Order: sequence, then C-alpha cells, then structure tokens
Amino acid sequence: MRTRPSRRGVVATGVAAALSLALAACGGGTGGGATSAPAAAAPSASAAVQDALSKPAELTFWTWVTGIEKTVARFQAKYPNIKVNVVNAGQSADQYTKLQTAIKAGSGAPDVAQIEYFALPQFALAKQVVNLADHGAASLKDKFAPAAWGQVAINGGVYGIPQDTGPMAMFYRKDIFDKLKIKPPTTWAEFTDAAKKIKADNPDNFITSIDPGDAGGVDSLIWQAGGAPFKTSGESSVSVTLASDPGVKQWVGTWTTLLGDKLVDPQPGWTDEWWKGMGSGKYATWLTGAWAPNGIINSIPKTKGKWAVAPMPQYDAAKPMNAENGGSSVAVIPQSKNIPAAVAFAEWLNSDPEAVKSLNTEAGLFPATKALLDDPAFRDAPQEFFGGQKINQVLGDASAAVRADWQYLPFQVYANSIFKDTVGQAVDGGGDLAAALKTWQDRITAFGTEQGFTLSGS
Repeated sequence: MRTRPSRRGVVATGVAAALSLALAACGGGTGGGATSAPAAAAPSASAAVQDALSKPAELTFWTWVTGIEKTVARFQAKYPNIKVNVVNAGQSADQYTKLQTAIKAGSGAPDVAQIEYFALPQFALAKQVVNLADHGAASLKDKFAPAAWGQVAINGGVYGIPQDTGPMAMFYRKDIFDKLKIKPPTTWAEFTDAAKKIKADNPDNFITSIDPGDAGGVDSLIWQAGGAPFKTSGESSVSVTLASDPGVKQWVGTWTTLLGDKLVDPQPGWTDEWWKGMGSGKYATWLTGAWAPNGIINSIPKTKGKWAVAPMPQYDAAKPMNAENGGSSVAVIPQSKNIPAAVAFAEWLNSDPEAVKSLNTEAGLFPATKALLDDPAFRDAPQEFFGGQKINQVLGDASAAVRADWQYLPFQVYANSIFKDTVGQAVDGGGDLAAALKTWQDRITAFGTEQGFTLSGS
C-alpha cells in the first residue's frame, strides 16, 4: 500500500485553478455520485476499443503513482503495438493545474490522466474528460466496488475508470492500547472514553490528530457519520447543507467534545513533526484510508509490530457505515489523437486481473475491483509489520461498508481551497465547529452562484 499524502495537498490548488474549472463548466454535467445509471454504449464503440489494442499507437499517461511503470510494462508486453509514456506531471494539485493549462492551450495534454474522485466532477462538468460510456465502459460497472463506481458515474455518464480506493479504518498502536487495557473502540462514545484514558495516562498524548487544512479528511468523517451535505441534480442545481445535515451534526457533536477537551491534536499531517508524533506514540490512532500502511512502514519502520487495524468507530453499531478517504480514477482527455486506444489502456490498467494485482503488489494501491477485494489470497495474507494480522480482511470489509451515495461538489477544488480559513480555524483554535461550517457553506454558496449554478440548502 503506497505512501500517499492526505488530500490536503489539493487544498493548495488555489482559487485561480478552481475558478478556471468552474468557469469552464457552464452548461455541463453534475457532481460525482449521481444516481442515474450510465447509458449503455453502442456495441460498435466497445468493438472499436478492443480493435485499437491491435493497432499501432502512442499514448502519454500522467500519474504520480510510484511503481506504476511496472504495471504499464505488463500492458506493453501484452499489447506491443501500443507504446505508453508514463509522465509524473506533479502530484494531485500540481498535475491538475498543468492539465488545465494544456487543455486551455489546445495542445500538450496527455491522452490519459490520473484524477482523484473529488476533483473528477469538475473535469466532467467542463467536458474536459471523455464520457467513457460512449465507448462501452458502462459494461465494467459490476467489476468495481459500488462506492468506487459511484464516484465515476456522473450525470448518466462514466468519466473515469476507478483505479484505487481508500476505505477508512482505524490504525491503532496496539502496544499503547494493551498497556492501558483499552479495547479497540467500536463506537464513537467508546472512542471518546479511550481518548480520556490516553490523556489521563500522559497529558502530552492524544488518541489521534486532525489536520486543520485537510477538507478531504473532514469530508470523509462526515461521510462516515452518515452525512450527505453536497448534492447535485441535473446540469446546474447544487444543494449545500453543511448547517443542517444530520450526519454533519453527528460529526460536530463528537468532535466538539474531542477538540474542546483537548483529546485530539490539531496538527497538520505528513510533516516531520507529525511523523515523529506517530512514531513516539503521541498519537495512538490514525483514522484514514486503506492506503496508509505503506506510509507507516516506510516512514516509521521502528514501530514494526506495534500497530494493528480495526474498523472505524460507529455512531450506531447496529447500522455500520463507512466512507472513503482518497482514491483516484483514470480518465481520458478529449485532446487525445487516439481515444479508442486510450480507453482500452485505461480499462485494462484498472480492471484486468493481472493489472489489478500488479497495481496492488507493485504500485501499492488499495484495490477498487470486487475480484481482488474478495480474493482469499489477498484477504488472508498476514502482514508481518502488523504483527502477522490479516489486515486486508479488515480493510476489505471496510470497503464493503462504504456508503455509495456520497457526492462531491462540481467545484470541490474551490471549496477545499477555503476550508482552512473557515472550518480549519475552528479546528485549530477550538472554535465553534457548527458556526464555521455555516461560514464554509455561505462562501461555497456564494461562489457557486457567481459561477451560474442554482444553489440551495440550509
């Protein structure tokens, strides 16, 4: 499982990039997770994609995934007529900025690009990625976890092939829990009680941290609480209910207590200081996506044998719910001179059994396909670093529990860019989370209205 920075990196995309995406969106589609099913593609479209595999072509693939070249090499060995140039154009925000620039210029864009789920609706809305339903991709739906497919099925189209997912789990310091005789909490009430025991044992320690700049992290926690504050219908109607959504209120109630009692640490993630805290035991848990183990293994190797994995705490143990934290799709760019070959490559890369196993074992991606998630060899493999625990059983079950109805805004990049100055301030300073969320909502609503969307919400 790969080392992956939290989505806070994309918060830094900046308003300029967000504006360019939103302004390009006039008359486009909707946000991610739309419930309407993609239209079936014409048989000839799918046949053209398959036929492209036997014809000479050269493709450029933008991605920041370390090690994915090994998977691409497997594709080229199987389909030697197609040459794929793998280019790291920057991670997440950096790549999106470059991609926008190339699309606007009319040249220089790749044929295929990695795009995270939260950013995909903006590219789809602006018609800056190909509707893959027109090329037979709708037939792949049943190969993927429902939540992953829900993030690429937008307004009746399919705008990417799911590549990896980040179902949330609780990575915890088993040595600390055992020392304090704490069982992994199954509910958020138990999580709060455990936090109090950790704080009582050492006032300098916390049960976990929360990044004041990471909109994606808070979105995931709200999603996991049953929230659905962002909804898009039709081509331009957007609802934002951060101030009234029941799931948001559940999250606010729990985290107001955790922050107010200083049981969690407002600390930017992925810094040297944060990793030092993770290694020393300052933080007893990490609530994050299933991609996290590689980061732990590579960044704090001396903690080998001290970690374990458990499901996320629940608000209602009788009705377990989960969320994604991270994950990406692979999209085809309309500027491509060989769209059928680009579609064929994107489909093979993310759905072929050989490719999917390679992405997991050689590139460290947590799978999006049902076949690998359900594969006993994957689920039952003991992980030495985690004391021999079969962590993929926990993570696979976490994937199955993810709610598939979550939607991102069609201008989520902008919303993320102002999170730190709204909700982030309350997280960092112990302020009123509910009031900060209302401020975030007001600014989101104002921006969307300026861009021509019809906004509603409370």
